[in-house]
Amino acid sequence: MNIQKVAIIGGGTAGWLAANHLGKALLNKNVSITLIESPDIPTIGVGEGTVPTIRKTLQSFGISETEFIKRCDVTFKQSIKFQNWLDKGLHGPANFYHHLFDPPSPLGDDLSALWLQKPSQDYSKLVSSQHDVCEANLAPKLITTPEYQAIQGYAYHLNAAKFALLLADNAQQKFAVNHIKANVVEAKLHLDGSIDSLMLDTIGEQQFDFYIDCSGFESILLARALKVPFVDKSAQLFVNKAVVVQVPTEPYAIIPPYTKATAHQGGWIWDIALSSRRGIGLVYSNAHLEDEQAQQKLNRYLDGRLSEYSYRTIPMNVGYRKQFWAKNCVALGLAQGFLEPIEATSIMLTDFAAGYLANRFPTSTEQMAALSERFNHTMTYAWERVVEFAKMHYCLSDRTDSDFWIDNRNSETIPEGLQNKLALWNQYVPMSEDLFSKFEVFNVENYLYVLYGMKYMTKTPQINEHSLIEANKHADKIAKRANMLCQQLPSHRELLQKIHQFGLQKL
Repeated sequence: MNIQKVAIIGGGTAGWLAANHLGKALLNKNVSITLIESPDIPTIGVGEGTVPTIRKTLQSFGISETEFIKRCDVTFKQSIKFQNWLDKGLHGPANFYHHLFDPPSPLGDDLSALWLQKPSQDYSKLVSSQHDVCEANLAPKLITTPEYQAIQGYAYHLNAAKFALLLADNAQQKFAVNHIKANVVEAKLHLDGSIDSLMLDTIGEQQFDFYIDCSGFESILLARALKVPFVDKSAQLFVNKAVVVQVPTEPYAIIPPYTKATAHQGGWIWDIALSSRRGIGLVYSNAHLEDEQAQQKLNRYLDGRLSEYSYRTIPMNVGYRKQFWAKNCVALGLAQGFLEPIEATSIMLTDFAAGYLANRFPTSTEQMAALSERFNHTMTYAWERVVEFAKMHYCLSDRTDSDFWIDNRNSETIPEGLQNKLALWNQYVPMSEDLFSKFEVFNVENYLYVLYGMKYMTKTPQINEHSLIEANKHADKIAKRANMLCQQLPSHRELLQKIHQFGLQKL
């Protein structure tokens, strides 16, 4: 049977990303796409950080970067700045490192061996000019730099609710996606266990050939109707709750061009600056910190002003579905699973999965068995790599001030794949060949920033005098480029103001 009618259940970032990916891929192919969005369920609205791949996605949708920045309260994100993830007594009370978006050692020579000669210095400062650009709160480009082009690598911070509205307008106007406001009352199944139709509260029964579940944590199709079990990862990633708040900022306040991630005794705090407010969330393990203690910690972070704002506590079920594609249904976004928000992986995995599905979307039901097996294998691999990468931030910490950090170093809580990588890198400097799949979520550059930012001492390789001289020359060039960029690039807020006034150049 040919697939001619597709339903996406749920709006928000996940639903409308899926609508744009599928709408673009299936336009003029005699396939209708309908997004069914509940009028009663608000967007979660805490996934306000992205990774650089989103630029390519938005450009492929035909979305103007200028319009995106203006409509979605966008600021630029060049890094995640990890603060106090190491022992304060050993590394100082303000220790930090940057996980930058520009690759390290841009001139081609890996400077890891040079850093290992003197690991007390900042790895990110040695290998990339972007460290100094971030610390100076500068923008990653000029007003004359064309849309989506960069001088320094960047992603975005954004207002998630406004982002969903922009994606919704684009999907409907450019890709003919239909939009229905209704609640799904029931999903009716075929005898073979696939989804036959949906009962909607406003317009009754609606039948489709294929279903995309973007209904968030509820996962009303994949989990509730199709009974796909959940793979629990809470024994490896302990963080399972968040207290979130939005704090207004002064019109001329400095806007950091990075996400702040500040560790505390039971987890960490994200701090994302938009142009007029900060989105802040204290994430924690409720096995190591009581809810009241978490609120007290967030109150201290906000200088005793938490009671002035509206805040809420969000439980987080840590893990993913055993299958992401079952029968004629694929889950995306939070319906697929959730891991804590470290490294902004939620939107990244949604974008990757939606694009991957769109590129190999079935034209008939006969194709679904082979395609679903491929999709499930790939997405399981991706989720497992994200679990490993997230865990690495914790198990490498030398903090001893709470059971949370001590428990995170227990080998029984560290995924086998990560243990194997760390055992290898204990003897060798990481290289791209250590990550053998084209579906790696994080590249070796990402691992280098975190490993060496956390002072993980891989074995120092032999380096001859000539190589040492050349490495120092490379490092000097990076330092000079940093000085040049710090003089040429505008402040982050200045560039944003110019974009709102004049717009960026079109390509």
